[in-house]
Amino acid sequence: MNVRITAGWKETGIKSVWLAAALIAASAVVFILGYLVLTSLPIFFETGISGFFFNTVWNPTGSTPSYGIATLIIDTLLVTFGAMIFAVPLGIISAVFLAYLAPQKVRDIVKPAIELLAGIPSVVYGFFGMVVLCSFLQSTLNIPSGFSWLAASILLGIMALPTIVSVSEDALYVVPKDYKEASLGLGATKWQTISRVLIPAAASGISAAVILGIGRAIGETMAVMMVAGNAAVIPSPIWDVLSPVRTLTATLGIELGEVATGSMHYYALFGVAAVLLLITLLINLLSGRITKKIQSGRPVFSVPAKIKTFLKLCGAILLISFLMYAIGILPTIVLMAIAGGLFFVRGVLSHKSIERTAFGLIYAGTFIVIGILVLILGNIFINGIPAISWEFLTTSPSNMGLEGGIFPAIIGTLQLVGGAILIALPIGIGSAIYLHEYSRDNILTRLLRTGNDLLAGTPSIVFGVFGFAFLVIFLGWGVCLLAGMVCLALMILPTIIKTTEEALKSVPNSLREASLGLGATKWQTLKNVVLPSAAPGILTGTILSIGRAAGETAPIMFTAVVFSKRFISMDLFDPVMALPFHLYVLATSVPGSQTQQYGTAVVLISLVMAIYLVAIVIRKRFQKRLI
Repeated sequence: MNVRITAGWKETGIKSVWLAAALIAASAVVFILGYLVLTSLPIFFETGISGFFFNTVWNPTGSTPSYGIATLIIDTLLVTFGAMIFAVPLGIISAVFLAYLAPQKVRDIVKPAIELLAGIPSVVYGFFGMVVLCSFLQSTLNIPSGFSWLAASILLGIMALPTIVSVSEDALYVVPKDYKEASLGLGATKWQTISRVLIPAAASGISAAVILGIGRAIGETMAVMMVAGNAAVIPSPIWDVLSPVRTLTATLGIELGEVATGSMHYYALFGVAAVLLLITLLINLLSGRITKKIQSGRPVFSVPAKIKTFLKLCGAILLISFLMYAIGILPTIVLMAIAGGLFFVRGVLSHKSIERTAFGLIYAGTFIVIGILVLILGNIFINGIPAISWEFLTTSPSNMGLEGGIFPAIIGTLQLVGGAILIALPIGIGSAIYLHEYSRDNILTRLLRTGNDLLAGTPSIVFGVFGFAFLVIFLGWGVCLLAGMVCLALMILPTIIKTTEEALKSVPNSLREASLGLGATKWQTLKNVVLPSAAPGILTGTILSIGRAAGETAPIMFTAVVFSKRFISMDLFDPVMALPFHLYVLATSVPGSQTQQYGTAVVLISLVMAIYLVAIVIRKRFQKRLI
């Protein structure tokens, strides 16, 4: 009897530990949002809500300070709109290719290649944008500077592509095969089946992909900060894509490190961070709502026909205006004439001709996406490999980074990532165990899952702002290794939770039932049966988290890193160097250091890509074991 009581108390205690882990993970986003809002309250008392949101002048350091963020919000929306114009067509085209046209061997190559775009650190995108994209725009368009809304939108569009492709491809791939067979059986061509049956059937999932892509673009910091020009102005005219702009994230990245603590400017920046977090949370809630409706089979949108027509008209007007300014009036008229001609002769062309044309466009679009990856990696490695030497990898920087190596930055990156994993892994695995193995579908579980989803959508710069205010200043840690570890741990928690939960779902229930039937307790079953079976999936999630943490700049730039440090320290309260921040400072503040810039980019991207490739290999081997 006493043995049973002891075992019961032990099981209850273990369950309580997993519940505590889940509560820590889910409540983090609430605490971050609450802290940001509370810290920003003085700015609302100073300017009023309308003065903060609707004033178009952002000039906190002027003789008469002004704290209006309307311009920052408009610029953020413009950059995101431009990114979606670029990313959505290419993303959906590539998803169609992967789901319906690509042979399995080609799909096994192309899909991981597109996924690698997601693995490229944002600071590397920003570096490529500064060195290649902005220079190309400046010389091609014969303009004073290529740092502009257009450059930021192109770069963010590239960064959003993997999200749109992956989620859209999943939505297309799970459309029942009966739809395809029924359409072909009625005499439709393959293109008619894809365009009129399969894509409409997956429209809800594609909508979720676009919304997630929007969230990815809005929350990006480093890349847009490095190429957008960072002028807090509304383009005039509004479609002037060559105008410099400044987004909400860029404002935080530029100004937070120089602001006086406790000043009204300081509180205004926390207001910006709170607004940014609220926007991304709303986007993620909308995406989650769409996903739930997809799973339940309910329609996502129900829009009257007149409103649909009006929205299409507005979209056409915006697109034509955008093209007129971006490429000129005459080329736009030529494009419109070509489009009109194609629409006119559509009824004349045979179905086979239309199909060949459509498939040609799909192949071309996918080729462009792969070409972007080759261009970015090719440029960086061709220019960066000559900079790699034993001295570069094993010595400290000198002469403001113009000479010497990056050894302390490599070690500092590994320290940050290792500490973040040590913090996040037990909490993440414990949270996933509670959510999948112990909890039922009730209000608490739904709140915990929602909290984790919202934490996953929190922009990386928000973690940096929170860490700067709470860890560095409020707790008095200062800029140090431990503060960076905590910020990175909070950022990667959702990835570990999600991948661990998916790994636990893949373990057949029959194994649990057999273990329990032999008299094992719940915890013994988990420890000896479930967790060993789920270990490959958990390991994959851990590796992906390591890769993401290694490439992040925004969460650590205000909390953990310095540009140059000659000696390596294991003290948790000392600052460290890190590869992403080192590359950012070299690219933006050290003229004449292009060799070091490319060399640092090669080392950083090689480290992150190696981590992601290991995850892909583990996933493939695990899938083969299940077949």
